[in-house]
Amino acid sequence: MSFLTAIPVYNEEKNIVRVLDEVRRYAPHLLLVNDGSADRTVAIIEDYCRAHPEADIDVVSHERNRGYGAALATAFRAFLKSDCEILVTMDCDGQHEPGRIPVLLEALGRDVDIISGSRYLREFRQMTLPTPEDRRFINQTITAELNEQLGLNLTDAFCGFKAYRRHAIEELHITEHGWGMPLQLWVQAAYHGLKTKEVGVPRLYLDPNRAFGGVLNDADQRLAYYRQVIENALCEESMCCGGQTCLA
Repeated sequence: MSFLTAIPVYNEEKNIVRVLDEVRRYAPHLLLVNDGSADRTVAIIEDYCRAHPEADIDVVSHERNRGYGAALATAFRAFLKSDCEILVTMDCDGQHEPGRIPVLLEALGRDVDIISGSRYLREFRQMTLPTPEDRRFINQTITAELNEQLGLNLTDAFCGFKAYRRHAIEELHITEHGWGMPLQLWVQAAYHGLKTKEVGVPRLYLDPNRAFGGVLNDADQRLAYYRQVIENALCEESMCCGGQTCLA
């Protein structure tokens, strides 16, 4: 079972070497999507590749920062040009343990199209900073609303640690470039009848100062944005307005 592991990267000069060292233990083929990093991330990646010529690492760069969703959309397109059967996606900020990659692949099975990590499915012993209260509340709220609207049974709508079968990626058409991209993904997955499943992963928060940026640093604005992403996605897939063309 051949798989590609894609990692969106934006200003990760502090984490990138450690993440690459660890991921390479579990993933033979890597794709880094540099989303317009303005720090030393690109130079560090170049130095790492020169120091490890045996590593199978491809790098795609956006000239400017386009957003988390845009980075994953780029990863999807690159994956479809590869010969790999499965795409694994994970973040570069230390919140996802590369050692869980085999767990995702095993859980994918033959009857599942998308496996998604969940930080709330069960508890793990790892000790980290507590989950920021606003993030927990928004995650629970949006997850519950998605479950109600789509008939899903999610516990974590936002986790970026996922594994996809090729035909699932072929069905997705990601146009949401921001942090709300996973919500558009869930709507499209439901619309296309893709079979999804969650697997528990540790809930790791390592940097209390990490922010979303701009107006999304405000919890109310962030919640409103996520709801708008869902509404837009439902209308795009004709899953609102009684199945009629949405004129909203």
